[in-house]
Amino acid sequence: MSFDIPTDGYAILNATSDEMYSWMDEAMKVRLRSFGRDLLCYSPTAYPYKIRDHEQSISDNFPSLSVTGTSCSLKCEHCNGRLLTGMEPTLTPEVLFERCKEIKALGGEGVLISGGSNSTGHVPLDQFGEAIRRIKQELDLRVVVHTGLVTPKTAHHLAEAQVDAAMLDIIGDADVASRVYHISDGPRKMRESLDILEEHDIPTVPHILVGLDYGRIRGEIEALQLLAQGKPAAIVVIALSPVRKSPMEKVKPPPPDVIGRIMTAARLGFQDVPVLLGCARPKGQHKIDTDFYAVRSGMNGIALISQEGVDFAKNLGLSPIFEDVCCSLAYQTFL
Repeated sequence: MSFDIPTDGYAILNATSDEMYSWMDEAMKVRLRSFGRDLLCYSPTAYPYKIRDHEQSISDNFPSLSVTGTSCSLKCEHCNGRLLTGMEPTLTPEVLFERCKEIKALGGEGVLISGGSNSTGHVPLDQFGEAIRRIKQELDLRVVVHTGLVTPKTAHHLAEAQVDAAMLDIIGDADVASRVYHISDGPRKMRESLDILEEHDIPTVPHILVGLDYGRIRGEIEALQLLAQGKPAAIVVIALSPVRKSPMEKVKPPPPDVIGRIMTAARLGFQDVPVLLGCARPKGQHKIDTDFYAVRSGMNGIALISQEGVDFAKNLGLSPIFEDVCCSLAYQTFL
């Protein structure tokens, strides 16, 4: 089927429940035709995870490291730098490499390298380029990098290192990017960063955060349009999860069915690209319900899936496969 992202995307957003389920049925058909019945279930070990069907192998299999510690100049409204507190600080290239040596010795598979942004939206990765190259080539770890905006110089370093994936949040509305991320002309700069990464043959795994505008839907469909201008290796949908001590601490997150509508639009808009539900989303019953929508809308994978989500997937004839790594590596499964 042909799918026009802006026209049909907004039709999905505004559809009745019955119409929505019809769209999801189409999305499931696309998923089965393009990718089969395997459901990739990811549990990166930065987050403790245990359900009846799976328990993480080792705690150091795929941790998250921050090259800035808890420091972030951008102070986005939804995070205020608080999400960095859950990452291990590796503030120098030497410390980063030595920590990765430990991870390798413990039997780990890889790392997520992230950090806070400077005032222009860039994670200061350039000085870590050689260390990342050594981590890939000498330690043979899988490396995923959360870049923020990138320059050609940064992309050159990441390409030389042959990182496995570069992750970048994509916002489709300039006003939301300015008010929430404090980045002017955000959509253009984000598309430009993806272009730079793709020109350097770095697999890009853009993330779309549903409800970034204080829980409201604004710019998510436009973000999908931006992605359609390039060639993402995979796409990850995440959802606003209010963070303590941030300006959005008391914001109500978007309901699961709305997240499901965005996932459905993403599935139908990118029929040959892996699309996943990422780990950043509300917990509890909200998470369980969102997992149901992720399965029904044809997601290739779900990070930190609930046991209820696993059971639901099995009932629909899907085959859950567990990996204790970052979901941005899903594209490698389908190469």
